[in-house]
Amino acid sequence: MLATAPASRVLRFDGFELDVRAGELRKAGVKVRLQGQPIQVLAALLNSAGELVTREELRAQVWPAETFVDFDHSLHNAIAKLRETLGDSAGTPRYIETLPRRGYRFIGTVERIGVEEPLPSALTAPSPSLSPTPSPATPAVRVRSRRRAIFIAGLLMMLAIAAVLVLLPALSHRAAATPSVRSIAVLPLANFSGDPAQEFFVDGMTDELITDLAKIGALRVVSRTSVMRYKGTKKGLPEIARELNVDGIVEGSVMRSGQRVRITAQLLYGPTDKHLWAETYDRDLGDVLSLQSDVAQAIAQQVRAQLTPQQQARFEAARPVNPQAYDAYLKGRYYLSNEFTMAQPLQMAKTYFEEAVRKDPGFAPAYAGLADAYLYLAIFRQMSPESAYRSAEEADGHALALDDSIGEIHDTLAVLSWRYNWDWDAAERELNLAIALAPSYICAHEDRAEYLAFRGRRSEAEAEMTKIRAFDTSFASILTEAGVDYQLRDFDRLVETSRRGVALSPNEWLEHFYLGVGYEGTGKQLESVAEYQKAVELSGGDQDATAALAHAYAGVGRRAEAQKILRDALRDLEQESTKVKVSPYFIATLYASLGDKDTAFKFLEKAYREKSLDISWHLKADLRIDNLRSDPRYQSLLSRVGLKD
Repeated sequence: MLATAPASRVLRFDGFELDVRAGELRKAGVKVRLQGQPIQVLAALLNSAGELVTREELRAQVWPAETFVDFDHSLHNAIAKLRETLGDSAGTPRYIETLPRRGYRFIGTVERIGVEEPLPSALTAPSPSLSPTPSPATPAVRVRSRRRAIFIAGLLMMLAIAAVLVLLPALSHRAAATPSVRSIAVLPLANFSGDPAQEFFVDGMTDELITDLAKIGALRVVSRTSVMRYKGTKKGLPEIARELNVDGIVEGSVMRSGQRVRITAQLLYGPTDKHLWAETYDRDLGDVLSLQSDVAQAIAQQVRAQLTPQQQARFEAARPVNPQAYDAYLKGRYYLSNEFTMAQPLQMAKTYFEEAVRKDPGFAPAYAGLADAYLYLAIFRQMSPESAYRSAEEADGHALALDDSIGEIHDTLAVLSWRYNWDWDAAERELNLAIALAPSYICAHEDRAEYLAFRGRRSEAEAEMTKIRAFDTSFASILTEAGVDYQLRDFDRLVETSRRGVALSPNEWLEHFYLGVGYEGTGKQLESVAEYQKAVELSGGDQDATAALAHAYAGVGRRAEAQKILRDALRDLEQESTKVKVSPYFIATLYASLGDKDTAFKFLEKAYREKSLDISWHLKADLRIDNLRSDPRYQSLLSRVGLKD
């Protein structure tokens, strides 16, 4: 049972030491990089060492019922991160034992040191929730008082900042003294609302400010995935600027109260931590888009980034938005940005975008988000290609009619032209337009790199990857690089790239899949089996990973296991599951792996007729169909798709 008694100041076990009040874990005196939900889960387990801590108890303490996250996925990630940090294993646990469908137990010996005291708020405060309510043990008046105190403290802080700015020289008017800033990173904005439920809103405001700045061609703007790892960091700005290779750093805060929102932003010269500019913006929530545009334009003015007339017009065209629609939109983006390779988050993203367009049919970005959700639902086979394409095209059409200057819309059109229509000229044209409209929009650069590699244009794809590394230093850029290596069939480099990806994000199944392909392509069959097995496990049985595992099984002589995978796939195909669309392309790879070429081509033809999105990703690069490439039927299919070797 989860401990509710006061906790020890320090909890020590097997060379590790958790300082409860500081929220820090050390090993042999050296601080271990662990924070957030994993460290909260560890504190809960250590304080109940030897006893079962149920999933419900962990959720109540770390993820309240209203918390805006996928609880199962978040708990899985937190436990995986703990095991990775502690050097533990689910199969042979030294510290954390899993009790299936019930919870977890810490099975090591824990030494309690220091005076017994309540757990600090850093470890007991709930994660951001959409509508937090007082717990039965906490009187509502106390919660309201605490929120009022936090709100007042935030206001006082804002007033203090304003007072300092009045006393300081007017830095924003001393353009001659401003150091040259040609690249910028927007650090995660701080939540000054006094309400953890607004964390998703604040993170969304960070994303939207990055998106607005990405439209300015004279600036290089670092991607969202690169900056989010600095949320709550204690690193100095010169160190962050050096790690991200930028001149300017934007930081600030968001305070939301009722129908009002306030952003305080400041611009600093990263290498020297020199203050360049600061301003506070206070608007009605319905004017949040114009507020964001004002912040972006002010930053552009401070760094003397010249806006084109078209860019200036786009900033000035910001329209009012229904606040409820904007909330739903930000929630949809949250799921789409963080967990786009998994089925449930994609469905949640789609639901929130649909809510956003219902609440505000004139809000173009919500339609663009909905089109993206449909696209990824098709790519990860949660919808049929035809149904998903039709819905995505309709949503993109609405977005274009409302505002054709949004780079994201054209990026989605490009991927639809590539993956479904097989219209290579349209795909390239839309990619180029997306980048012209938003030069730092990282998704368009990533899609362009993979598209160029798919077309076999190695030097151009590699040049695009060089640009991406300037925008994105995170795991996401490595995943794109792996996709480029895969399309180019550069298996040696794919192994190197995917090893880096697995090290940075060990629970991302696509990295294990690509590493398996790299191993298989370089003749390391047994290693490929292990990586494909991991990809199947982490993805919950994704068809791509499963078909790759069958191919690897056949390659090492485990034909019976490969045949079982084929039988299961055929059974699922016959059942025509409404949840997951079985790809005929992957059925074809299974038959090819087992040497039945005629049946393999029969299913390839079926995939062609259905315009399977797997055709336009795998056809030229896939190891699983290498034994079909010399057959005239393969050359005929390649030609009909509009490709050539």
